[in-house]
Amino acid sequence: MKGERKRAAGWRRIAAAVWRSPSDPQIYGDLEIDATNLLAFIDEARSATEVRVTVTHAVGKAIAHALAEHPDLNVRLHRGTFVPRESVDIFFVVSLASGEEVSGVKVVAADQKSLVEVARELVARVERLRGGEGELTNRTSALDRAPLWALRPALRFGTWLTADRNIDLKRLGLPRQAFGSAMVSSVGMFGVQKAYGPLASLYRIPIFALVSEVTVKPVVVDGDIVARPMLTMTATMDHRYLDGSHAARLARSVRAYLESPSAYEPPIESSAMAEVSGHD
Repeated sequence: MKGERKRAAGWRRIAAAVWRSPSDPQIYGDLEIDATNLLAFIDEARSATEVRVTVTHAVGKAIAHALAEHPDLNVRLHRGTFVPRESVDIFFVVSLASGEEVSGVKVVAADQKSLVEVARELVARVERLRGGEGELTNRTSALDRAPLWALRPALRFGTWLTADRNIDLKRLGLPRQAFGSAMVSSVGMFGVQKAYGPLASLYRIPIFALVSEVTVKPVVVDGDIVARPMLTMTATMDHRYLDGSHAARLARSVRAYLESPSAYEPPIESSAMAEVSGHD
């Protein structure tokens, strides 16, 4: 995704001057979404493709969809200037070692992939990650060996090279723009219904979303109180990138996708049909 560089202006320019890379400018929000259609779509996708699509995958795809609809927010901040990102990339946090360790996978151009494609890619790459392979494995191993007094300057320098200067040092375990356009993690697997994640300075992203456990709650539909499966997703946002109006635009796009994913996704192709198509 290409575009012209745009100098930060107005409130976003003031925010960039007032705050350091994010230690202070965190704002918080949450969305409560009727997950009826989403869960039905996920069940259909799992049945047809045998890919373990999850709510977390769907939230990541929804954020990618929203950033694609609002490309002025798919940017990185460098020296007071908003630089358009080359693509909409979503970083998914994953748990390892029975939840005792965490790592992650960045899905490049997530907005251009179907939800099933995103899930299939994540499942395959997480399996490799748990086997000791992956884009952050070498980096994590090197950091584990580094003394604590050296970690802070090492992380700052590495982030400056790969995120600010946009240099790819993947061969050294330092991939360019490692955390993509936004980050997604799940706390639903732990039975948590609402939590907020912190934005670390090394992420260089505007949004960190946490996905809760889907729970059945009473809601009002057409004037009647009914039980519906409700999904709560929370977001920690960097105020230097976006204010209330920007967050509202993103939230509308995310909600629209999650409440009716079939309206934005291609028809689900079964695994058998996909194999036939692959041989044509």
